[in-house]
Amino acid sequence: MCEKENKKRYYITTAIAYASGKPHIGNTYEIIMADAIARYKRMRGYDVFFQTGTDEHGKKVEEKAKEAKMNPQAYVDQQTAVIKEIWDLMNTSYDKFVRTTDSYHKKQVQKIFEKLYDQGDIYKSEYEGWYCTPCESFWTDGQLKDGKCPDCEREVHKAKEESYFFRMSKYADQLIEHIEKHPEFIQPESRKNEMINNFLKPGLQDLCVSRTSFKWGVPVTFDEKHVIYVWIDALSNYITGLGFDCGGNHGDLYNKYWPADLHLIGKDIVRFHTIYWPILLLALNIPLPKQVFGHPWMLFGEEKISKSRGNVMYADDLVKFFGVDAIRYFVLNEMPFAQDGSITWQLVIERINSDLANVYGNLVNRTVSMVNKYFGGTLNDKREYEALDEELKQFALEIVRRVDLKMDGLRVADALEAIFELLRRCNKYIDETLPWTLAKDETKTDRLNTVLYNLLEGIRIATVLIEPFMPETAKNVFEQINTEQKSYDSVLSWGNYEISNKVTEKPAALFARIDAETKLEEVQQYLEAKVPKKMRFKDEVSIDDFAKLDIRIGKVSECKKHPKADKLLVLKVKCGTDERQIVSGIAEKYSPEQLVGKKVAFIANLAPITLRGQESKGMILTAEDEDGTLETITVSEVEDGAVVK
Repeated sequence: MCEKENKKRYYITTAIAYASGKPHIGNTYEIIMADAIARYKRMRGYDVFFQTGTDEHGKKVEEKAKEAKMNPQAYVDQQTAVIKEIWDLMNTSYDKFVRTTDSYHKKQVQKIFEKLYDQGDIYKSEYEGWYCTPCESFWTDGQLKDGKCPDCEREVHKAKEESYFFRMSKYADQLIEHIEKHPEFIQPESRKNEMINNFLKPGLQDLCVSRTSFKWGVPVTFDEKHVIYVWIDALSNYITGLGFDCGGNHGDLYNKYWPADLHLIGKDIVRFHTIYWPILLLALNIPLPKQVFGHPWMLFGEEKISKSRGNVMYADDLVKFFGVDAIRYFVLNEMPFAQDGSITWQLVIERINSDLANVYGNLVNRTVSMVNKYFGGTLNDKREYEALDEELKQFALEIVRRVDLKMDGLRVADALEAIFELLRRCNKYIDETLPWTLAKDETKTDRLNTVLYNLLEGIRIATVLIEPFMPETAKNVFEQINTEQKSYDSVLSWGNYEISNKVTEKPAALFARIDAETKLEEVQQYLEAKVPKKMRFKDEVSIDDFAKLDIRIGKVSECKKHPKADKLLVLKVKCGTDERQIVSGIAEKYSPEQLVGKKVAFIANLAPITLRGQESKGMILTAEDEDGTLETITVSEVEDGAVVK
């Protein structure tokens, strides 16, 4: 049996990203955290399998593809490429990238659905409730929050359709028993309490697991007007990606790695992963994952990151200004174990200057420079020890143990903080030993030699520990101090830095200090230039300029396609006692019958113009977002002829 087969196995997954748009830095945090855990486990000697991927079906994708004038497969191919590009940019070391449009996945999802139906766990009925398209969730009146989706706080609409349902309540007691016997199953503790008290103990409703209102999904084999809903389709990726076979002929990866050691997910989807997913597995008689960790959110300042708030930050933009490892460090360091973290451009700069430039970069640069200046780049084996050296040694070894404990408990930010405690202790050691003063006294040469060796060894240990979090930075430091002692075993004892190695002659700064004012100006200019021209604010106007516009509400009494232009509609608009013809370029968004009877806003005093032979006396007002989604501005209560002020 090969060496790898003898290693302890570790299977870690992220939630699969929804292929409807570019992931922001809050979404990207999860893959970075999973990568740090996976790399740390590999360093500890584990045989790690790290899986991520994309969720590519659903009504939202179908609608987005239609808006983009693409077929859904081409659309998700494009979006998945963007997601993979971000994951790869952030230097994440995943072993498998699952796509729910992969044929092997779809085949197993269909088999799972058939099996659950055949054993009586799925039945056909009808669902009526409030539906949130972005979350792909149905809600009852009591579950809504201020009339909106309780998860994303967006608008919902009434929906009724025939569906297949999964008998959740059948397995609820079994799941509660499992959670009680395995207190580590749901982390943090607050998430576990929420799931038990808010969802399991009050009683579970049966779960809608098919849809007929859209087509972009995995068809139910025995009832093809239905597509299999996200709960079975997306969640099953954690086993299908390993080669699970519903008929029992599993692939080698499934036999080797399941059950998963860790599902790393956002706190907003804990319910799906700790109730829906385990119950599905119980129904299939499959072992449950060992742990589900619902990490907190990365906020912009104190606000949730969202396009609608205009505070979205993307990983590639951040990397452009600060580099990959600096951003990896920031998001991992700033996210507490159970509370939301915060990011702004200003905070990133402050953290780079205070930690990466001042603490880590300055320590490496000063140490390597002094080894070159005082010993020509190579130390010797002569030693002159003091009590201070033993204190540094014991501190370093204690940090190794502490980092292990923190990483085992998924307290990634705490582990990083412990490593930087060691780096700060090394900087303090410089202030305590004063190498430049020792260098002035020839009788202190051996003592100086010892001090610089201890600094190189402290840097080496800290850098071995930091490699899973900042792999390229660690590689740079290893090259500067010229060491091959990079293994986890090498930091379990003190004194493994190779005494005869010569450090680099010209140490380069790991992280340069950033002038915040200058950098923030650069960022602002860059972000403004990225905004599409149609989304940029125009020059200021006075109130008198605005008063020149006569904006009215008019009721569309008649609408037809322009006889000579596919993109134009010809509308008759009634405005009080006036009725006029307006030609508008909205035919790609609206059919004529959709507009008849609508009350629209229009500019009434625009000079008449002839468009392809049709007179137009006014302009219909529309709104268009950066994705090209266009909508007319309509009202419902006021009468036609009303003035827009």
